[in-house]
Amino acid sequence: MASGGFTRLPSGVVVVALRLPSPGGAPDEYIRVLVVSANRQRALTRLRNLGFRTARLVGNMEPPTSDEINAVLHHPDGLVWRRIPSAPAAPWQSIAALLGPTVRR
Repeated sequence: MASGGFTRLPSGVVVVALRLPSPGGAPDEYIRVLVVSANRQRALTRLRNLGFRTARLVGNMEPPTSDEINAVLHHPDGLVWRRIPSAPAAPWQSIAALLGPTVRR
């Protein structure tokens, strides 16, 4: 099960952060995924539609930090990721970089 959390911003949008198993990686490799959406359910649906079937949010144990919120709000897709653990200056990447050419816009 994925761990993560969410934050509702004053504008009404929700930022959801999840720790998910890395696709195609070792069983102990994880990624942190951030999604901006109108509500939590839509954010999770977006991830499930991309193939992350384990995307479930139970509780609010690991909500997004202010740096993570800024990263996802300033990304055109509103969906970014990076490996866990990562170097402190590791950049957030577009979901298309993770899933490859199968993602259509």
